[in-house]
Amino acid sequence: MEKFCTMLGLTKEMTESLIVKKDVLKCSGKIYSEQHRRNFDIKDDILMIENDPDDENRLNLTINRKPIADWFREQWHRLRYETRLSQQEEKKSRGLKM
Repeated sequence: MEKFCTMLGLTKEMTESLIVKKDVLKCSGKIYSEQHRRNFDIKDDILMIENDPDDENRLNLTINRKPIADWFREQWHRLRYETRLSQQEEKKSRGLKM
């Protein structure tokens, strides 16, 4: 879990606070997703580590009480949808050439 937090871009102090002290962190900034190979913005989001409901021996990092994998997937789909809308608007605004 420590390596995963470091890969996300969390500082050593933040990682220690999450894992050892089991604190809840309210953070703003950017976190990196290796799966999507990009940074995602977080703004006043709540990070915490919880036990996995399926396996008590595993830990899950959550953002706003949502597992981080689901949170990244949601952000990725939101980004793709916004990009698709802006491309469609650009195509519509070109008009007719003569």
